[in-house]
Amino acid sequence: MSGLVGGLRRVGASERADFARYVGSRVLQAIWVLWAAFTISFVVLYLLPTDPISMMADSGGTGVPVDKAAIAELQARYGLDKPLWEQYVTALGNAVTGDLGRSINTGQPVTEALGDAIPPTLGLSALALLFAIIGGTILAFAATYTRRPWLRNTLSALPPLGVSVPTFWTGLLLLQLFSFRLHWFPAFGGTGLRGTLLPALTLALPIGAVLAQVLAAGLEQTWRQPFTDVALAKGASRWWVQRRHIARLASVPAFTIAGVLVGSMLAGSVVVESVFARAGVGRLTQTSVLNQDIPVVQGVVLLSALIFVAVNLAVDLLYPLLDPRITGTRRSRAVPIESVPAEAVSIAGTSGDSDGSNTERSERG
Repeated sequence: MSGLVGGLRRVGASERADFARYVGSRVLQAIWVLWAAFTISFVVLYLLPTDPISMMADSGGTGVPVDKAAIAELQARYGLDKPLWEQYVTALGNAVTGDLGRSINTGQPVTEALGDAIPPTLGLSALALLFAIIGGTILAFAATYTRRPWLRNTLSALPPLGVSVPTFWTGLLLLQLFSFRLHWFPAFGGTGLRGTLLPALTLALPIGAVLAQVLAAGLEQTWRQPFTDVALAKGASRWWVQRRHIARLASVPAFTIAGVLVGSMLAGSVVVESVFARAGVGRLTQTSVLNQDIPVVQGVVLLSALIFVAVNLAVDLLYPLLDPRITGTRRSRAVPIESVPAEAVSIAGTSGDSDGSNTERSERG
């Protein structure tokens, strides 16, 4: 008995150490991604042919020459007269402390501009994600389990169509139908739930289509696994197998692309907020790029990279909850089977058999 307890303690300690190393490596990767995103955006923006101060002076449209001394003063105020490496070191040090600078166009701190833009985009994205998950899940299950071939083919053709249609065209179509013709929703700049439904639906359609494709493929592939035949042969009902195993394992591929979908949602918000004239991160990105407002563009890039990294880190840490085989693979690499006493192996095998027989009897009953 003491050997069993000692073996289980060794297994638990090894698992904790392995998990800590895994989390540490992922955090280091996240820091590297944030640094790379900041550095690449800095180099690309600051190597443009003209600086934002000169561009603002040229875009006045008055035809009156702008005082070069005033331009030089503004360039010195924003540090644009310094060497590129010195600008980079200063900007990186300020970013680490949370100071992203001030907007060249408005003079507002970048953190305040992002703080004002995040809430409307967050509400829009949350509603769009809810629509995408519900619609994509229903479509995937309906296409997988319907017994009518014509209906299955029709439902299976919808996700590729949703992915291929441009987002701006979908938004304009919804505006034309539900705002201009039926007058059900406000056309531009709407607030509240009623003003967010059409933009959220526009943003949700391509994301839900991707989810439906991946989830449907996962359902079909999981049903082909040998354990489903074994469970059905033991008397388990298809509903029990579907609820206990298929749905969870089939959702792993869809869960994997969460980071990609978040990136698509951030990119889509630029188009959606422009089409529907909504305030948010997407609209802020568009105006800052057009005005070559370098601090704001860098702030948006850093925010997008931070969201992307956080989502992917959360996905990696939640993998074992969806598919215990992932944890089992890691455990088998970290703890050799020889280090576990024979008593533990025999007890685990006995408990697994008894659980399986109880399940089988309960399903048959």
